[in-house]
Amino acid sequence: MENSKQIAIRFKEVLLNGQWIANTNYKDLLSNVTWKQATYQIESLNTIAALTYHVNYYIAGLINVFEGGSLEIRDKYSFDFPQIKSKEDWDELLNDIWSNAEKFASHVELMPEDKLKDAFVDKKYGSYQRNIEGIIEHSYYHLGQISLIKKMIIELKKG
Repeated sequence: MENSKQIAIRFKEVLLNGQWIANTNYKDLLSNVTWKQATYQIESLNTIAALTYHVNYYIAGLINVFEGGSLEIRDKYSFDFPQIKSKEDWDELLNDIWSNAEKFASHVELMPEDKLKDAFVDKKYGSYQRNIEGIIEHSYYHLGQISLIKKMIIELKKG
């Protein structure tokens, strides 16, 4: 399970506690984002809340498969989320992503090496390892977007 543990560490780095690749992670980056900042729309860019939901959507979808469920996530629904209208709504989304990140990392860490090589639901989706690494890469991609949007919001509020 050494490979599983290493992959779980990489996942936790981007979501919960790392600094190595991006010098930040979701938990650090979002820790001081207000719900108004999270929902602030800059032209046609996604909001921070939308991107946070989107990343969490995919994490939750893979957890469902890890726990014996079917693959229910679909790209066309990955931005369909309830409006964030208050601090409580934003906190609920953040708590959900942190909880899912911990659960996801735990599943990966305990995954037997041979399971990593197995087909993920259907061989057309590749292996479990490919999908887990895809979530890590996808998360870093959107972490960069969130970081830039956050900086833009801060600069706009100054002016």
